[in-house]
Amino acid sequence: MKENTSPATAPSSLAAGHDCCGGLGNIDLKQVARWEQRTRKLSRAFGSPYLACYSLGSIILLLNILRSHCFTQAMMSQPKMEGLDSHTIYFLGLALLGWGLVFVLSSFYALGFTGTFLGDYFGILKESRVTTFPFSVLDNPMYWGSTANYLGWALMHASPTGLLLTVLVALVYVVALLFEEPFTAEIYRRKATRLHKRS
Repeated sequence: MKENTSPATAPSSLAAGHDCCGGLGNIDLKQVARWEQRTRKLSRAFGSPYLACYSLGSIILLLNILRSHCFTQAMMSQPKMEGLDSHTIYFLGLALLGWGLVFVLSSFYALGFTGTFLGDYFGILKESRVTTFPFSVLDNPMYWGSTANYLGWALMHASPTGLLLTVLVALVYVVALLFEEPFTAEIYRRKATRLHKRS
């Protein structure tokens, strides 16, 4: 292990790691969205489901930025792994980062803001489930693109801490999908049933 010589003034690794994968970055805002889906209280409070969704989405976006910052701080506060500290690994990490960005940005473009940030819980649905790129080549490309970003960033910094945190992020996504995928399938099934009855 080599000491990380970055001049960044990072908080303790415990605090950074907690914020990255166990603290604010993992506040389960999907529970808030599920509560909204049952009660519509946020939509009524904001006067519009769109305004409520944009507000919750903005909070999620800010927390994602904080999580990425804490992820970087946690890496910088820990030693590098000599076995990862090479040009080959660095460029592999760079490639993963590029691949991840393509999937994250193209997912956002395909879904839009409300589609990305829990709009279906607010009753904001698309005509049908999105199946264009990147969804045509990968299920849940936003989550796996984000995981690739963290993995690439960890490899570029030769950081075993970053690799561990990437595994934790991926596990959180896997758990989230266990709840999210059945919900999404069900709401679009109900929408298709309603449309069929009207026709």
